[in-house]
Amino acid sequence: MAAMSSIEWTEATWNPVTGCTKISEGCRHCYAATMAKRLHAMNNPRYKNGFKVTMHHDLVDLPLKWKKPRRIFVNSMSDLFHKDVPFEFIQKIFRTMQLAHWHTFQILTKRSDRLLELSSELPWPNNVWQGVSVENEKVIYRIDHLRQVPAKIRFLSLEPLIGPLDNLDLRGIHWVIVGGESGPGARPMKKEWVESIRDQCIKQQVAFFFKQWGGVQKHRTGRILDGRTWDEYPDEANISQIIL
Repeated sequence: MAAMSSIEWTEATWNPVTGCTKISEGCRHCYAATMAKRLHAMNNPRYKNGFKVTMHHDLVDLPLKWKKPRRIFVNSMSDLFHKDVPFEFIQKIFRTMQLAHWHTFQILTKRSDRLLELSSELPWPNNVWQGVSVENEKVIYRIDHLRQVPAKIRFLSLEPLIGPLDNLDLRGIHWVIVGGESGPGARPMKKEWVESIRDQCIKQQVAFFFKQWGGVQKHRTGRILDGRTWDEYPDEANISQIIL
């Protein structure tokens, strides 16, 4: 439920919640659902409910035991702002993140409406980065919701990128991650889509991170874009907390 991560933009994962439901096209080939099914078949006790939303109360305080600072992806196997996660449980997660101030916590959600609804009732210490997933133009409204959340670092995960995003408004956004879909049934990502986003980030002075090209076997396609890797992170020292 907590481990060093192979995800390129983080260092560890922490899953006090597991399970989710699909809400948009980016969920079609959900890696977490596939992994949960496998773990359930292996009789992993954390996945006795399969991919049904499940709270793991014994894991709420886990990051406090990790003394070495790390970037931690919160709920890589779920969505913290899923409707079935009680607000009181979300508050406990935020309390742990407040106390574990030596770590950096990275939260991603597709439920940007609930994120916005609850954001004013949650603490936002500087070590909590909040992001939304945006896979195509149909869900670009998630960026507008995120822009109103009082996190110091607000970021986008444009993965799996399954369509062009040529007119991004990146005001109030500090970091953009791009990645193609991977695994069986992976939908292709066009190079011009990625280059357009990179160029928009450069123009709007937003850190750009290219995660992967994806594909059925992502290790074959790698993560080189125009002859180099793009591993930029937000410059925390020069970011204000102005909400747009």
